[in-house]
Amino acid sequence: MSNLASVLALAAADDDWRDAALCRDTDPELFFPVGTTGQALVSQDHAKRVCEECTVKQACLDYALDTNQDSGIWGGLTEEERRVIRRRRAAEMRAARAAG
Repeated sequence: MSNLASVLALAAADDDWRDAALCRDTDPELFFPVGTTGQALVSQDHAKRVCEECTVKQACLDYALDTNQDSGIWGGLTEEERRVIRRRRAAEMRAARAAG
């Protein structure tokens, strides 16, 4: 996604869900662990547990995917888990274009 596309996606994104997000009352650093081992994995697991209880988890994930959030835990998924979804969606779009 280009920078311009990212800016346009952010401007058009619906973020009303944030008012109901459980993470509003949680230390933001929990959702943006530094590293991929040790304490970062503990923080990641804790953040995911918060997300599991959140009523706006899907809206959060949709926002992260729509606006290409590439850091942190969003909608209960890590950066890599969201990359897998984005790659799969891109492959599906390429296949649809090739078939159509």
